[in-house]
Amino acid sequence: MKIIRTCELSYTYEGGEDSPTDPAIIDISLEIKKGEFVSVLGRNGSGKSTLAKLFNALLLPEEGTVFIYSYDTRDKNFLWEIRKTVGMVFQNPDNQIIGTTVEEDVAFGPENMGIESSEIRKRVDGALLVVGLDEYAKREPHMLSGGQKQRTAIAGILAIKPDVIVLDEATSMLDPTGRKEVMGIVKDLCRKDGITVINITHIMDETVDSDRVIILDHGRLKLAGPPRDVFKKVDEVRGYGLDVPQITCLFHELRKCGYMLPDDVITPEEGIKHIRSMINGN
Repeated sequence: MKIIRTCELSYTYEGGEDSPTDPAIIDISLEIKKGEFVSVLGRNGSGKSTLAKLFNALLLPEEGTVFIYSYDTRDKNFLWEIRKTVGMVFQNPDNQIIGTTVEEDVAFGPENMGIESSEIRKRVDGALLVVGLDEYAKREPHMLSGGQKQRTAIAGILAIKPDVIVLDEATSMLDPTGRKEVMGIVKDLCRKDGITVINITHIMDETVDSDRVIILDHGRLKLAGPPRDVFKKVDEVRGYGLDVPQITCLFHELRKCGYMLPDDVITPEEGIKHIRSMINGN
């Protein structure tokens, strides 16, 4: 089932007469299926965050359309349904957390939706359990680590029960441990619970388990497909100001030196297997 569909989507931020602005998104048509894990990559200014905000109706198309299920994001009558369907987790959790305690923050969304107290309690407890913060319910958010704050933000989105979670550079401010924690939770939500995940990122290692990778450059969709199909185009990906996973880069250089190795390796485990096979003459 298609959950997000864009058709010839374009968007330009308004600029003054003395500061004309280039389009942020240009003629993008794509579809995202329910339960899919999609990573969106691009250098700074490529349009990644703009696209994320168009999915959630935080921005509205200048040209073209965005549909969430059958809801046109330009129709104000559907705005509430769209915001309930597509939840956003932003780069800095401090900008998203507003409660005086963790559980109060997680309850904020359901309370605004007018959900009854007993159901809110269930949703808050369930969301905190999923992200591993059930023991921190009474804790003040400013006492949490960066990873714990981001997990609180995710719990707040889960309490709304969205069908889609969009992470807009949500791990970029975290250390490797916090990044691993957050991505582990998000992957489980997708694989076990069927929540569609759109991960806007510049961190290659976060993308290898995606169903699909989308690369944007100067507002245009340049590449889309399974990670191993996209990343084996090493030179093209680099041309868009990006890199590929380290193991893919290593194998690319080894192939240029004449070693007979595959060009679609994207994880260290795969790389070790192929190198051992090569050494053993298999």
